[in-house]
Amino acid sequence: MRFVKSVRRQSKTWSQWQRSRHKFIRRGDAICDICSSKKQDMVTMADPNISYLLIVEDFGEYFNYTDFNTTYELDENTLTCNTSPISSGVTVVLCALYVLILLLAIPGNMVVGLVIASSKQPLSPSDLYLLHLAVADFLLALTLPFWAVSVTVGWVFGDAMCKLVSVFQEVSFNASILFLTCISVDRYLVIVRAMEASKAPRRQEVSWGTCATVWLVGGLLSLPGLFNHVVFLPSTERMTCAESYDPGSAEAWRLVIRVLGHMLGFLLPLTVMVVCYGVIVARLLRTRGGFQRNRAMRVIVALVLAFLLCWMPYHLAVMADTLFRAKVVGYGCRERNAVDTAMLATQSLGLLHSCVNPVLYAFVGEKFRRRLLQKVGVMEQRASLTRASRYFSQTSEATSTFM
Repeated sequence: MRFVKSVRRQSKTWSQWQRSRHKFIRRGDAICDICSSKKQDMVTMADPNISYLLIVEDFGEYFNYTDFNTTYELDENTLTCNTSPISSGVTVVLCALYVLILLLAIPGNMVVGLVIASSKQPLSPSDLYLLHLAVADFLLALTLPFWAVSVTVGWVFGDAMCKLVSVFQEVSFNASILFLTCISVDRYLVIVRAMEASKAPRRQEVSWGTCATVWLVGGLLSLPGLFNHVVFLPSTERMTCAESYDPGSAEAWRLVIRVLGHMLGFLLPLTVMVVCYGVIVARLLRTRGGFQRNRAMRVIVALVLAFLLCWMPYHLAVMADTLFRAKVVGYGCRERNAVDTAMLATQSLGLLHSCVNPVLYAFVGEKFRRRLLQKVGVMEQRASLTRASRYFSQTSEATSTFM
């Protein structure tokens, strides 16, 4: 991008300029002013784009000027892109999707948590991980109303809530994925290493320590959310909650955080899940019992596919954004805006995983369904007893009134 800027400075009146002799010779882009007089001194000012010629003669003092055509070279990489506002159609779709996920995730994870937590027997490691997974997904769903409002009218909850909601979201994101990894490892140990797992000492304490470690790691990975601030976007004329690092070290911080997020939040869990479930499938193929075996294999395939479909698009979009910011891959404003839109849209798929988890990890399991039916049966029995006692109490009151 090139543009030419001409700067002129002129003093005295036009009649005084006419009395002086000028001869202009145009060479290239510059204009040279040649003047003759008895006595003359040249004084160049500090600004390199503006030159003054001071002419001191016997008859007076005149100011002349030199006109420079200065060419500036602008680096497009240093220019900010004009971010395009989200269209009303996309806003409506995102808001509706947030509300749908909220309505599905909160009841589903509450049912899972209540059924597992109300068990009178000691929880197995897999049940314990499933309970914490439901808690993480429940916390994640609680942040959705804030983002739904932010998409429609902008962030109106202040800077403190911006940090708090961002940290909650990141903790839930990371903890949910790490608990999925723990479940896959535990199923591998139970199915493939059954003898070693049964003889392992203090499995209960180890599983509780694993849960504490997962929440700690999730909390550490969520600390960048404290750098989020409420900023004004001129393109949308709205306030938004977004990351805001120190300009001098922003790129380095962002690169480190993104790499850790990709490794611990996607690549490592995906590798562990594929290896564990792959070995489980290989073991199931060598066993008999066709129906149960095929059902277990279908569930495993559904688990891996759900994880990939929900999380891979988001991490690919974030990876493209990281490569752009690190200047590993060249990009223009159109690519920049496309990646920003993709990150916003694919994040909704990741949120959708929070309402898929209860179905795949809990309701599909036979043991959980049996517990759920027992819980529902007990609740129905209590409800019927309550109705009966209420009926008898009303009957006795009516009898005592008429007797």
